[in-house]
Amino acid sequence: MRHRSLLILTSVLTTGALTLTACGSRDDDKKSSGGDNTTVVIGVDAPLSGDLSAIGIGIKNSVDLAAKTANKNKEVNGVTFKTEPLDDVANPSTGGQNATKLVGMDDVLGVVGPLNSSVAQSMQKTFASANLVQVSPANTAPELTQGAKYATKKARQFDTYFRTATTDALQGPYAAQYAYKTLKLKTVYSVDDKKTYGAGLARTFRQEFTKLGGKVITTDHINPDDRDFGAIATKIKNSKADFVYYGGEYPAGAPLSKQIKDAGAKIPVIGGDALQSADYTKLAGKAAEGDFATSVGAPPAKLDTAKKFIADYKAAGYDEPYETYGALSYDAAWTIIQAVKQVMADNDGKLPSDPKEARKKISEATQKVSFNGVTGQVSFDKYGDTTNRTLTVYQVKGGEHTPVKTGELEAQ
Repeated sequence: MRHRSLLILTSVLTTGALTLTACGSRDDDKKSSGGDNTTVVIGVDAPLSGDLSAIGIGIKNSVDLAAKTANKNKEVNGVTFKTEPLDDVANPSTGGQNATKLVGMDDVLGVVGPLNSSVAQSMQKTFASANLVQVSPANTAPELTQGAKYATKKARQFDTYFRTATTDALQGPYAAQYAYKTLKLKTVYSVDDKKTYGAGLARTFRQEFTKLGGKVITTDHINPDDRDFGAIATKIKNSKADFVYYGGEYPAGAPLSKQIKDAGAKIPVIGGDALQSADYTKLAGKAAEGDFATSVGAPPAKLDTAKKFIADYKAAGYDEPYETYGALSYDAAWTIIQAVKQVMADNDGKLPSDPKEARKKISEATQKVSFNGVTGQVSFDKYGDTTNRTLTVYQVKGGEHTPVKTGELEAQ
């Protein structure tokens, strides 16, 4: 870094003004930066308004905390990390526009997000065309990394796409094994919202459930924008199913659960990580009691590696909780920070001056990242998927999602 500082000092004396690096902005205030410093921006894409904003804001805050922690600890000498959060409103079209905007900002050298798998589908190609690395803390649709034929012929889709959340190829079957083997439930009424995440998750659940010997009474669908599910609730009651499996998110899942119970079917609703939100229990009220949700990773509160994250998040004074994906978002941002660190170590302590080259190097370095993160060991396989395959089953008890089992999918 000393060599770099001398170069910059020479430039200042020659031009009489600070210049901007091509790959990151040079801080104008040398007093505050302590000398030569490069700013690296981590983009964040998540729903920051709308029905899913509780989860999205938890993602944004957790990435912000990672950047501030890296700066405080001088994790990458000579680099100040900042974040650029954009609101995708859980809409694929808006997510696509955000991807284009982030690619157009030379300072952005990595992106965390999005929350929704359907939004990710609209962003991946744009990021790949610019070699801009994307690390999602929440996408679980298997096809994002392994292609549409992932069940029979896996094929990596984009070298720039990674995720710290494991996939629905494991999450759906994990829920099926818990329902059939542990809860001894034999018949299910399957409902999904026809979206990439919900339909895919419900499909992987049904495949495993029937393989185990369970019976799918019927497969039904809802519009995720609706809130009146009286008709389908009556059908569920009359089906006499042991439980409902719902593939979708909590804004529709919560009223669906309430209306099922109101119709007289006192059976649990089981779903995936998009139900494991505090807002699910708020919206469904007492009807949520006894419902289940699986989620990716182990409960942060039970991990020694997450204690500091939880304490730091509280100390940072954010108004909103870190929610379902906070710990995974912190690890996603830390992945990019570690990739930047590695590129600088390989390049004489500085980032490539060409932003295109910097992005390419950081994407390549991400594939080799390995560190002990908040959620455990963080590294990626050849498809860009996390090597951490831990899952947790939560049950709503006393108005809160309470972990009842943590482990990995059993081989059949």
